Order: sequence, then structure tokens, then C-alpha cells
Amino acid sequence: MSLRLRGLLLLPLLRRRSCSPLLLRRRRLLRGWPPPLVSAIPSRAFGSSGLPARACASSGFSGMAAVSPPTPQQQQQRCVVEVREGVELTEKEERIFRRLLDVVRHFGLGTQLRVAGGWVRDKLLGKDSTDIDIALDNMTGQNFCEKVNEYSELLGEEQKGIGVIQCNPDQSKHLETARMLIFDIWIDFVNLRSEKYAENSRIPTVEIGTAKEDAFRRDLTINSLFFNINTNTVEDLTGRGIEDLKKGLIVTPLPAKATFLDDPLRVLRAIRFAARFNFTLTEDLKDAASDEKVKSELGSKISKERIGHEVDLMMSDKHPVNAMCYIRDLGLFYVVFAFPEKPDPPVPDKCDRLCVSHIEVAWNLAHSIGCSVFSGGSDSKSQDEHRRLCFYSALFTPVRNTIYLDKKSKKERWGEPSISPGLGQPMVYIGPHTSILTRLLHHLQIPVTNYIIRDSLKLKASDADTVVNVHAASEKFAELINLLESNENLTTVKEKLDDEYLEIPTDSVKRVLAGLILREIKDFWRVALFICTLTYPEVSSGGDSLGQPDELHQRKEKYTRAEQLDGVWKMKPLLDGKAIMGIMQVKGGPLIGKWQQRLLKWQLAYPRGTTEECIEWMKQSQSKRQKV
Repeated sequence: MSLRLRGLLLLPLLRRRSCSPLLLRRRRLLRGWPPPLVSAIPSRAFGSSGLPARACASSGFSGMAAVSPPTPQQQQQRCVVEVREGVELTEKEERIFRRLLDVVRHFGLGTQLRVAGGWVRDKLLGKDSTDIDIALDNMTGQNFCEKVNEYSELLGEEQKGIGVIQCNPDQSKHLETARMLIFDIWIDFVNLRSEKYAENSRIPTVEIGTAKEDAFRRDLTINSLFFNINTNTVEDLTGRGIEDLKKGLIVTPLPAKATFLDDPLRVLRAIRFAARFNFTLTEDLKDAASDEKVKSELGSKISKERIGHEVDLMMSDKHPVNAMCYIRDLGLFYVVFAFPEKPDPPVPDKCDRLCVSHIEVAWNLAHSIGCSVFSGGSDSKSQDEHRRLCFYSALFTPVRNTIYLDKKSKKERWGEPSISPGLGQPMVYIGPHTSILTRLLHHLQIPVTNYIIRDSLKLKASDADTVVNVHAASEKFAELINLLESNENLTTVKEKLDDEYLEIPTDSVKRVLAGLILREIKDFWRVALFICTLTYPEVSSGGDSLGQPDELHQRKEKYTRAEQLDGVWKMKPLLDGKAIMGIMQVKGGPLIGKWQQRLLKWQLAYPRGTTEECIEWMKQSQSKRQKV
């Protein structure tokens, strides 16, 4: 299978203007689905032509074409944003704000209460928000929260706990924030700020400032708006927050470079909001974001946890591809997704473009297939989780087989799988009960994907494990697909699955193998199969190959459902270890584990088999073995 042919299979997913009959049929069938949001992919605003042909050819993506840049009409449509004239409060919000005003009046505080930032922006865009940040003009957040509790005590209500997040200037966290629960909503309180810099110091002295001073210290003009609770009005103190919101522009109130050097994380926040709302980054902002000093400060001054949080919000949002394209085109990919030293094999040139190209293809393919890719989750929350981890898996597909040697600590990372072994063989896990030899051979070899997610982004260990497992299972699915489409390697696989006690019927080999893979990946099997279709080199049998990857995915999913394997990981063994010991007349040990694996294969091969039939098979197998 040539690399060029492999790339050509993905080409149709990015070509939007083809008039082939098959694509026209697909468009009619998929008319009810939202179109892939690739016309607004930000890389086009940089004059980029997408993945360079030379980079593609060297990495198996020679046929992958870039999406056409947006037309002037599309750019103009994208800048039309409907903004409301004022803020419409919910009953809960009115109740909260009345309580806060009562506190101010009762104690004679004279405080102007302003809701700041994202809540105001979202309200003007007609979106609901529970992210309420209150800015205070004459006291700290903690002091005001204490007054709220005093007032609650006077009313005979239970006092609430106050959480205080300390400032950390070294990490560009300049403000102390107090948080408390009011009428079941978490509210953050912080004082308005004014900053003064001493000579030869990058860390400012933060003082209580005016609302205008605070507005100009915000990250973006669209986030600099206030809703004054006292006067019930929206305040645009930079003079351009509402205008930029209407035009769909991402702009900093002060010069962009100074704003980013003040807090480099604002670069990622700008990208996140541009991607979320499909807004445009201004040229001044793009130049500042790609500045070498800003990139250096982002990598050295901002904690990995804060970077990872922003990236995770991007990947969980509606348009993760747009965000990743911005990160790539601004030259931030290797700052955000830091790789370990000496990966094996070495990371290919233009790896950033390869990774983003994979998530672009995944985005288009997911829209083509529909929501079934993420239907493994039992509810909307778990489906969102499947979607998020699916796009992480797609993004890091080009480095799925790259490892590194972990020498930084003596503590071993239990539960981390090694690179996927061969077809029909279980993935190797390193745990506290693994033999010393196996640990010596495996525990230092960690997938690079694991490093990026756990160490570079500081996300959950379970996220890293899931993505690594999805990659491993997708490798097995690629081999399994060959069997599902033909019987060429059936005998070889059957020999791997058979042993001296169990002979699997030939017509059950595919089912057993698919079941073993699904039991390893569990309810993420659809995601693993989906990732497999991004790279599987299906040989075209001629004719129009448009739509092959999504048709391939649907064929395999239908097969799995037809064989009633969805949920096979929940299948309980017909016999437990104690029953096996009684039947086989053994006292335990490794032999029981082997019989449990053998029993699992038997149940997959004979899905309607009963406990009695299973026991009879075991006795006959033991009898034959003893005669031999």
C-alpha cells in the first residue's frame, strides 16, 4: 500500500467542492447534520496553505489537501454578531444581586458592585452563564464575603465557608480571590485593581483601583465589560468592548505585547475565545502572540496546570480544530505541547502540522459519520468526555508509537500500557504485581502521548491512560479490519488464539478477536475504531473512493453490533476462580489465570453456551490432555 494512496483516502474529507455523484449523495444524506466548520479555520487568515506537500509526502499524507480559504463574503458573515442592548437577569441572579445590595446598604459600605468579564459578554450574546465574578471598588473580596456572612447570621441563616485563592505574582496571578456559595451559586469576589511597576521589576504592586483602570488591565476588550449591579447598567469603560463584540474581534485593551508579557496565559485565552465564538484575532494580537519573548514567557512563567486548563477548555469546546490551528500557526505548538527529551523515534519535522491535520480530518469525519462516534457514553456528560478524549487521540495520532525513557524518578507509574503488541495478544500493563524482569524491560518506556498529557498539560492520569489505550486499541483494530474484510490471515490468527485445551471454530475467530479487543478498551471502542479509520490503509477496489473512511467505520460498527459485542466488557464469567479450581482439581496459582482467559475465549466463541456446557468442555479438555 503506497503512502500516496493512503493519503488519497483522506483527501475527500477535506475537499468541499467536489461534484462527484457519491459526494452529492452524501450531502443529501447528511443534510440534517451541521457542516464541518472548516471554512473558518484560522490558519487561512495567516495566508497558510495548510499542510505542505513535502511534509505530507514524507509522513504518509501526500494526498491530504488543505481546505479552501474563506471567501470575503464568508469573512463578512463571520463578523456579524448579534449583541443585545442590555442584560436580562434570571430570577436566581436577581435574588443574588438583591442580597449583595442589602449587605452594602445594611453596613453602609458604599461599595459599587460590578459583575465583570465573561458573564457580561455571554449575557449580551444571549447565552446563560453561572460564572459570576464580582468586582469591588473599595475593599477586598475576603472582607466583603465576611460581611455577607455577618448579614446572613442576622437573618438566622447558615453562614457559608469562604475560600481564598492567594495571589501568585511569579505565575502572573496578581489578584487574591475570595469565593463563597450564595443561593447555590458559587460567586467570586475580587477588588478592582491598579498596577504600578517599579524600575527593574516585572512584578507589579497591585492596589485597589478604579473601574476604568481595571477594565484596561483585562485580557480582552470583550471581557472588559462590567454590569453595574447598583445602577443596573452595562459599562464599557474601554470604549470599544461592545463594538469589538459586534464585529467579532479579539483585541487587547492595551498594546497586545505588553498585555501578554503581563500574563502570557492571555495568549491562550485569546485563542480560546476566538475559536469558541469564531471571532477574528487582530494582526497586532497575532504578531504579539507569535513574538519569541512572549512564547518564552508562556513556557517558563506560566504553570503547566494553567496551560493545561486552557487547552482542555479548548478541546471541550465547540470548535477545538480552530483553536489547534491557531496554536500551530502562531508557532505555539511546541510551547504548549512540550515533548520529552530524546523521543524514540525522533519527532518528525513539522510534527505540529501533522498533528493538527489529523484533528482536522477527525473533525470532518466525525461530522460525516454523525454522533454515533461518541454514543458509548451513557449520558450527555460522558458523551462529551468521549468527544474530548477522541480529539486528543486524533491530535496525537502521529506520535502514537513514539516512546521515551523516563529517568526522572524512582517511582514507577503503575497501570501504564506499553506500545501495543501483536494481534490477539493482550496489551502489557505494568503494575505492583508485575514481575521484576517485566518491570525492568517495560516501566521506563513510556508513550510520548502520556508525557504530553500528564507532564506537559498536567491533566488527569486517567486521560493519559485512555488516550494511550485508544491508540493501542486502534492499532489492533487496524489488523482486525483486515480479517473482517477477508480471510487471508485467519489461519494465523486462529493458531494464536488456540491452545492445547481450546480450539476455536473458524467461523468464530473474528468474533473472539473483536471481543478481546473490546474488553480491553471497553466503552471507548467506538473512539478507538474511529481513530483507526484515520490511518487505516484500505486498498481501493476501483471506482469512486469518496467516503471510504466513514463507510469503513460504519461497516465495522454494524459488524460489532450484529455480533452483539457492544458491552462485551461487562460480560461476567460463567465460572469464578474457585469453581475452576474445583473442576480442574488445582490449588490456584498462575494456572487459574490462564483458565480464566481460556474461559473468556470460550464464552466469546459460544455466546449462547451455558454453565453446564462450559463445565463439560473443561472436563473433556482436561481428559484429552491427560490421555496425551
